[in-house]
Amino acid sequence: MRIFESNPQSSRTIQLRAETILNRINELASISEDAVSVTRTFGTDAFRQGSQLVQYWMQDAGLQTRVDAIGNVRGRLVSPDSRAKTFVIASHIDTVVNAGKFDGPLGVIMGIDLVEQLIRSKTPLPFHIELIAFSDEEGVRFHTTYLGSKVVAGSFDTTLLDKKDASGITLREVIQTMGGDVDQLKTDAILPDDWLGYFEIHIEQGPVLYERNVPVAVVTAIAGQKRVEITFAGMAGHAGTVPMDMRQDALCAAAEFILQVERLAANEANLVATVGKLNVMNAASNVIPGKVVCSLDVRSNQEMILASAYQELHQRCADIGQKRAVDVDWNLIQETSPVSCDPTLNQFIEQAIKENGFEVVRLMSGAGHDGVPISLVSPIAMIFVRCYKGISHNPLENTELSDVAATLQVADTFLKRLIEKYTGH
Repeated sequence: MRIFESNPQSSRTIQLRAETILNRINELASISEDAVSVTRTFGTDAFRQGSQLVQYWMQDAGLQTRVDAIGNVRGRLVSPDSRAKTFVIASHIDTVVNAGKFDGPLGVIMGIDLVEQLIRSKTPLPFHIELIAFSDEEGVRFHTTYLGSKVVAGSFDTTLLDKKDASGITLREVIQTMGGDVDQLKTDAILPDDWLGYFEIHIEQGPVLYERNVPVAVVTAIAGQKRVEITFAGMAGHAGTVPMDMRQDALCAAAEFILQVERLAANEANLVATVGKLNVMNAASNVIPGKVVCSLDVRSNQEMILASAYQELHQRCADIGQKRAVDVDWNLIQETSPVSCDPTLNQFIEQAIKENGFEVVRLMSGAGHDGVPISLVSPIAMIFVRCYKGISHNPLENTELSDVAATLQVADTFLKRLIEKYTGH
């Protein structure tokens, strides 16, 4: 029995599919918390409106849909084999503040298209396919990444239900407002024995593909990361009366630490480190800063390098505080280990890239993705798509029609080869 047509789809058909995807991305981007940018954070009215639109598209494609307790939109294509495992295609639909259009939604909307092609071709499935639009990958509202994917992976921490956003609203309250039942969170997980694999399409969020003019890449690993909140507490004082050698300047201590972060990361391969937030408390031009709070983000795809850099920066921070008579409070608020993508799934992706005449580029992801919690229960794989100058988390974020079309060709072939593997053809 032949499963697929012997002739590939015409380039015009692929282009029309890509155009539909880009039109939908623009339509989803028009749903935002404000009128001048794309902002769609977890649980907001804009988020719920966007979720309803994505669910409609899934239903229109022919999927059985539901919204689970954490707000994930889930569409299922059922295999005739009731004992079959589940292959998940997913990305997220929440955004950062003042975001681009493509980070997350590209993978969801392309996933809808891919599954719709399988339905139209009446392809016999040896496994179930579940398409998921994760509700909260970015973690903007509650400073907790991967809420949606952790529920699906069965690793959601219920103590987070009492965590409050900036307005004092708890996660529990947001879930209830969306119509979810917190008692249902555990049962929304896909059991470990039911997973076949996980696949995500995502913009690169880096400049490699753009500079090399290559449309797609296979992801080999996702970097581990540690996020820290550091408080420097010195002594506020009058800027004109306290001698320089008697000051306990919290901002100077933070500034010295920030430069240490830059030096360490610049001299270590496979490591990046960033101080992205700096809050000078009670700031005034004529006051010596008495208290400063800053962030630290350290990432590497190698566990030993990540752990070593973290310990070294912790020690340097303590030394700076001691030297400057400034108290330092070091608070680790999030950590994930590096994750390797599945070699077998990656082999199918590389084969698909070659079959479609593209150069095979292998990239490590410095950004986190929902595949991190999913990797604890399933093999994972990812495709990166070229984006304009590697810009992401920015309104300038963009992916060209030709790159979307190329990615469709690769993803189509990947799914075909995967289905053939499990049907024995």
